[in-house]
Amino acid sequence: MSETVSHHAVSAAVTDLGWRYVLDGLRAGVPVESLRAATDVAARIVAGLGAETDEHVVVDCRPGGVIFTVRSRRTGSVEPGDLDLARRISELVTGLGLRITADAGPSRSVQALEIAIDALDTAAIRPFWREVLGYTDGAGDALVDPAEQGPAVWFQRMTAPRPQRNRVHLDISVPHDEAPGRVERALAAGGVLRSDRFAPAFWVLADAEGNEACVSTWQGRDP
Repeated sequence: MSETVSHHAVSAAVTDLGWRYVLDGLRAGVPVESLRAATDVAARIVAGLGAETDEHVVVDCRPGGVIFTVRSRRTGSVEPGDLDLARRISELVTGLGLRITADAGPSRSVQALEIAIDALDTAAIRPFWREVLGYTDGAGDALVDPAEQGPAVWFQRMTAPRPQRNRVHLDISVPHDEAPGRVERALAAGGVLRSDRFAPAFWVLADAEGNEACVSTWQGRDP
């Protein structure tokens, strides 16, 4: 994220527009009834935005809707101009008689997935994961999918082996107003709360056999 814009300011600027700030990107959906309608909406929006689209917008078309992600491809974060870009997309969507929403489809809101790997020596294992996944270097030690389809992979440093704990876990970044409900549903489905010490930045959950996942938001991360 740009140093001149706080996490709170980014979220506040777009939430009322139907967007959500999720994992250093602005995300929103436009419900439609077919793949043909989705591609038509995407084409109209991209044409209305012009040249900025290539460096700041990713569009995912599905039969049930279009999902827009806005952030700088150069920095991997939201820049001040991206807020204006989100507003312009909202205006264009409204002009088509459609609505922009935080929903990604009929069953859940927008979200972003990361895979975290515990490592005693990140440098020793990172090249393997880069090559086996066909990924490229991202911010810090992270690895990212150059096609922007798969989840990012990051490495969590361990100071000692932990043989009784899984070494790979999922980070599910969700809209800040969706997180409590997501946690409650996961616990009701047999999950265990391992820690909420850092909530609302993240909750550490586990399944009945101890495999962990974190539900994360942008909150609690500003200096």
